[in-house]
Amino acid sequence: MKLLIIEDSGPCRDLLVRALQSEQVEVESAARFSTGLRQALSSTHDVIVLDVMLPDGNGLDLCRKLRSEGIHTPVLCLTARGDVADRVVGLDAGADDYLRKPFALAELKARIRALARRQGLLPHARLDLGAMQVDFTGRKLLRDGREVPLTAREWAVLEALAARRGRVVPKAELLENVWHAAGRHESDSLDVILSRLRRKLACDEGACAIRTVRGEGYRLEPGA
Repeated sequence: MKLLIIEDSGPCRDLLVRALQSEQVEVESAARFSTGLRQALSSTHDVIVLDVMLPDGNGLDLCRKLRSEGIHTPVLCLTARGDVADRVVGLDAGADDYLRKPFALAELKARIRALARRQGLLPHARLDLGAMQVDFTGRKLLRDGREVPLTAREWAVLEALAARRGRVVPKAELLENVWHAAGRHESDSLDVILSRLRRKLACDEGACAIRTVRGEGYRLEPGA
C-alpha cells in the first residue's frame, strides 16, 4: 500500500511517516498545498492523509481540486475541529473520513486500513479458506486447528493475494508492494515464497491454491 501524507507540522509529519513505514507501507509526504497537489497528481496513491490547515491553502480546497482533476483516491482528513458542521463540509468536499486531533496512532492506522479495505486493497480481518482460517489482525494461520507459522514476507504476499481473492494480482505489483524492487533477485525470492505458501496452504480436502496465470500474475483460489 502506498500513502501520501500532506501535513505542515514537521514533528507530526515525521511521526506519521515513521509509524506507517513500520507497517511496511510506502509513504510519501508533503508539507504544503502546492507540493501535495503536485505529488497527488504525478503519482498513484492508495490513501491520502490530509491536514485541513496548510500554510499556503486550505486542505478541503485541495480535496476539491483533486476530485475535480479526477483523483478518486480515498482521503482521510486531519483537523483540530471535529464539530458535525465541519465534518459535513469536509465530506461534501470529497473527503472519505475525518479524524480529530489529537488522535491515537492506532486509530489512524485502523481508519487507513478501513479505507484501503473499502478499495479492495486489504483483505478482511479474517478469512475462511476451506480447512484453513486466516486471522490477518492476529497474524495467525490455522490449518485443521493447528497454527502454521509464516514469515513476514509470506504474510505480505498472502495479504496482497487475499485482498483480491479470486482475481489476478500482477507479478510486478507483488514485487513492488512487498520488495519495492523488481530485479532478478526479488523475482527469485517471490518464487521461493510462493512455493512455500503453496505447501503451507495445502489441505487434504478443500485445498486453497495459489494459481499462476501465465503472462499475468497470481490468483488465490479458495477450495470448495
